[in-house]
Parts: sequence; C-alpha cells; structure tokens
Amino acid sequence: MTRSEETGESAGAADLTPASVAAVQRRTVWVLSIGQVLGGLAFGATVSLGAVLAAQISGDEAFSGLAAAGVTLGTAAVAVPLAAFASRRGRRPSLALGMAIALVGVVLVVLAAALALFPLLLLAFALVGAGQAANLQTRFAAADLATDTTRGRDLSVVVWATTIGAVLGPNLTGPGEVLGQAVGMPPLTGPYLITVVAQLLAIALYLVALRPDPLLLAYRVVAAAKDAVGTAISKPDQPIVARYAIFAVAAAHGVMVSVMAMTPVHLLHHGASLSIIGLTISLHIAGMFALSPVFGILADRLGRIPTIMIGQGLLAASLVTASFGQESTVSVTIALVLLGLGWSATTVSGSTLLTEASSESQRTRRQGLSDLIMSLVGATGAILAGVVLAWIGYGGLALTVGVAVIATVLLAPFGRRARAAATEPA
Repeated sequence: MTRSEETGESAGAADLTPASVAAVQRRTVWVLSIGQVLGGLAFGATVSLGAVLAAQISGDEAFSGLAAAGVTLGTAAVAVPLAAFASRRGRRPSLALGMAIALVGVVLVVLAAALALFPLLLLAFALVGAGQAANLQTRFAAADLATDTTRGRDLSVVVWATTIGAVLGPNLTGPGEVLGQAVGMPPLTGPYLITVVAQLLAIALYLVALRPDPLLLAYRVVAAAKDAVGTAISKPDQPIVARYAIFAVAAAHGVMVSVMAMTPVHLLHHGASLSIIGLTISLHIAGMFALSPVFGILADRLGRIPTIMIGQGLLAASLVTASFGQESTVSVTIALVLLGLGWSATTVSGSTLLTEASSESQRTRRQGLSDLIMSLVGATGAILAGVVLAWIGYGGLALTVGVAVIATVLLAPFGRRARAAATEPA
C-alpha cells in the first residue's frame, strides 16, 4: 500500500498537471502561513517569559537558560520522529501531532508555576518544543511542491507568517497577566491562556484545511509524472552540499539562541522593566521573520550560498554591537534585531539549499536531521550561555559565539564547489 493510499488521498496521474500542482502549492502556502501565525503565539510567549519563570521558580539565575534549553531539547527529541511520521503519513497529521504535544506542554507550564516545581517546568518547556518542531517543519512543507524559481520564496513566506503570532506573543504579557489574575492563575502564566486557544485552532486548521497533503502529493508527482511536473520537484542527491546547509543553519541557530536567551536576564540586571524586555524580544522576533520573504527572493535570485553569507554578515554585526554596546538598552535592542535578521537569512537560504540538495528518498530524513542538530546546538548554546554570562558577561558571550559565524564563512567554499554543477543561479 502506498503512502497516499494509507491516508485516503490517492488519485490518478491525469490531474498532476503543472497548473493543478501550482494551485495546490498556493493553497498549501496559505494554510501553512495561517498555521504559523497561530503557532507563533506560543513560541513568542515562551521566549519572553521562559527565562524569567525558570529563574524565579529555581531561585537561581544561572538556571535561567534552561528554559530555552528545554524548548530546544524538546524540539530535538521529536524532530526526527516527526519527520519520519510525515514521511509515512504526510505533513497534515505530523503537524497536528506536534501542536497537540505542545498544547500539553503549555498546560504543564502553568501547573509547574502554580506548584513551583522546576523539574516539571523543564518537562513542560520540552513538550512545548514539539510545537516548535512542527513550526520548523512547516517551512519544509512549503517546499514540498515548489520549483527552483520559487522554492526560496515559498519557504520564506511561511517563515514570515510566524511574525504575526511571534511578535504578538511577548506583547500579550500585560493583557495576559490581567486575564490570568482574573481567573486566579500564577504570576507570569496568564498569556498562556491565549496560546492554548491558538494551539487548538492550529490543530484544527492542519487537520481540516491542509488537503491534499503536500508531501504525499509530491510523492505522487515524482512517481507518476517523472518526465513532466516531477522534474521540477525531484533532485539529484548532493550530500556535501546538504551537510554544509545543515551546518550553516545549526550554527546560526546556536548563535541566535545563546545571545537571545540571556538578553532578558542581562536587561533585568540593568534595570529594564518587563515591558521593555517584551518589546526587545518582540523586535528580535520581528527580525527573525518579518524580512524572510526578502531573503527568500535573494536566495532564488542571487543563490543560496551567497544569501547565507549575507546572513553571516548580519550576525557578525549583531555580535559586535551587543558586545560593545552592552550597557545601552538601545544598542542591545539593535543587536537583537540584527541577530534575528542574520538568523532569518541563513535559515531561509540554508533550508532551501538542504531541500534541493537532497534526493526525494533522502529529503525528509535530512530535514528531520537538520532540525535535530539545529535544536541540539541551540540547547547546548542556551545551557552554556548562562555559565558564560556569569563568567565573562554579556559582551564576552557575544564575542565567544562569533566562532560559529567564522566557521560558516570558512566552510562556504566547500559547499559552493560541490554545488557548481547544480542549477542554482550564480
């Protein structure tokens, strides 16, 4: 029995025309974008409140980085299984499952805060990470049916959609706290009421509206229309390029998580209010997602690796600004925006590069592996960032993680030479 038959979505090859596949792709991008808006609410709230909750419940600021670490470890734990599940059953049930696990995590965050149980809080953040794994998987879902000329753009549009929910999330702290107090919730957990509703809506959206399933349809296109539509989707395998793409995305994520996770604690030490911290994180998340379509278009026109290099330049500018402007809230905010932009350029172009450097048989597995490695690197960075912050300060932390940027730039020629025979624009 084929994958499409298992899910009841089998159909003849006659309808697999370029026009029909393009129509499904447009609908898929819209559905995934709406899902990202909803999923971004939970991500934004977790980022803005996680470090503060962890420090408050544990009683030690050195453990504040474990909040982001818990999310990224949770993402890592489910990344490969979720990708394998998608390969067997499709994107629709896979995305819904990830969001459902995250919903349980959000409920447990509130319970852990009420009981002041730090281990339970870490478990809750790990479960929330499953939702982040689903959010990450949507960018690959947007590329399942995309062609060379639009792959970067389609992927980036879905990444961009996260902006709305992710920026709103941290700014729901005030209204959420009022709502939480009205129903007797623990301090700093009120915003999670809103994320519960968003998660439920996202689950329903994926189950009902993501039809036909883009990944299952892509399998059919490649199998039934190899000489026509499938040629635009099926790619020769380029393992060296794929490895470089995985490295670049993971390195950028590690840099971003390490600095971002410690910024709320650093700003608190300098007398910033929760509102200022929320605004700073909101602007950072806007940098992560708002300009992703620009980077997607650049990746399609300039090339994947040149756009990765643009991302490295932005990351380097961020780290220098954070290090030398650490005493200024404005400078830190600018650094966080640049940090988000560098992450965006690298993630969009790197994810696009990984997708088209992998054959159809290897693609989903490598996508899951990429998310696993990215999450593990991010978790390690978040854990070590707290120690480094206590040791050499925020400025020292920013300069230390710059090693990853240097490594990504130095390794670029290997990926570029291996890709010389591919169809990427020069």
